[in-house]
Formats: sequence, structure tokens, C-alpha cells
Amino acid sequence: MHNATFACLFDMDGVLVDNIDFHVNAWLQFAQHHNRPLTKAQYLEHINGHVSADAMAYVFQREISPGELIVLTEEKEAIYRELYRPHLQPAPGLLTFLSDLKAAHVPLAVGTSAPISNVYFTLDGLPLRPYFDAVVDASMVKHGKPDPEIYLRAAERVGVAPALCVVFEDAFAGIEAGLRAGMNVIAVATTHTREELKDQGAALIIDDFVGLTVAKVGQLVTPV
Repeated sequence: MHNATFACLFDMDGVLVDNIDFHVNAWLQFAQHHNRPLTKAQYLEHINGHVSADAMAYVFQREISPGELIVLTEEKEAIYRELYRPHLQPAPGLLTFLSDLKAAHVPLAVGTSAPISNVYFTLDGLPLRPYFDAVVDASMVKHGKPDPEIYLRAAERVGVAPALCVVFEDAFAGIEAGLRAGMNVIAVATTHTREELKDQGAALIIDDFVGLTVAKVGQLVTPV
């Protein structure tokens, strides 16, 4: 049996599920409803991977009060869930990979900028939650990605040193968060192309989890 000496920390949107197009469309619909101009390019640069407080402040170009943030976030996320619900499925190869990690006793955690309603929607809707030892969502951190707090907290929850953690991320902000936490990062080419990801500092770039092995991931933290 492979005795795990590392942990795997997963972003949720764009990693566990390939749902970024649905988030983009939800944000565009939401922004249009509020008469705020927003393009896909702006989404990728300023919203993807960021917590809602930062994303909403960007869309409305002002600070959003906590009460208003709850209402606006749920409005946007309700649009997203409506769009994505018929298509909800795990990323290719994910379930096999997670099963292999569990069999090898690798601690697993989710570190997501998503609100708790989306965490329930995705982790319980599939269901993925039983695979994970810890879940850290946007409500549990003071600073969103690219701040490393979310991944440092996830590592703490599973009791593994940051240097022995491997982060799976699709967003530039998330990759930066993982690197700033002192972790190894595997970039998933869902939101960005391999070309766009190659200068971001990730140790490995994958399209999905098909064929990814525990040993290959372990090599990133344990020199061969």
C-alpha cells in the first residue's frame, strides 16, 4: 500500500466540476440585470477564483455592505445553479482519482471561494463530500484568493505541513494562493488554456484527472 506522505487540496469550481462556462454566463446575466457592463475577459481577470465580496465590489465598482453582499451573492448563485443543475457532473477521471487517493490514505480537502450554498449544491449533489476530510469555504476566511489563507487553513484542517500539500487549481488567483502558501500546484486547464497556464508556476498542467496516479502526484512532494 502507498503510505501517503502528502495531502491533496482541491479548488471546487473548474476543478472538481468543469463548470466555468456556467459561472461566466451566470455573472454576465447577473451584471446585465443590474445594468453593469461585464465581459468574459473581465470575468477571467477580476472574478474567477475570487471570493464574492471582491467580485461584487469589482462589478459594482464600490464597496458592498455585508447585508447587500448576501442578497447579491445568492441572486447570482441561484442563476448559476439553475443553469448548471441539468449538467452537474464530476470532472472526467475525478471519482477514480479520489478513490485511489482515499485507498492510499492521502488526506483530502476542498479550498473554495464559493459560498456555502454552492458547496452543498456541488459536494452533496454529486455526491463528493464523503471523499474529503475537510472543506474550507469563503465564509471561513478573512482574505480571499490570491491570499494563501484558504489553503493554509485547509492544510491545518488535515494536519499536513504546507510544503507537503499539492493544490489543484484552475484560476490564476488560486494558483497564486497555493504558491504563496508554499505548496506545490497542479493547474487544471479548464478555465485557461495550457498555453496561458504555463507561466503561472504550476509544477504540472493537466486537462482532467484521467490517468492521473497517486504516485505521480506524490513525486511532486517526495523527490524521486
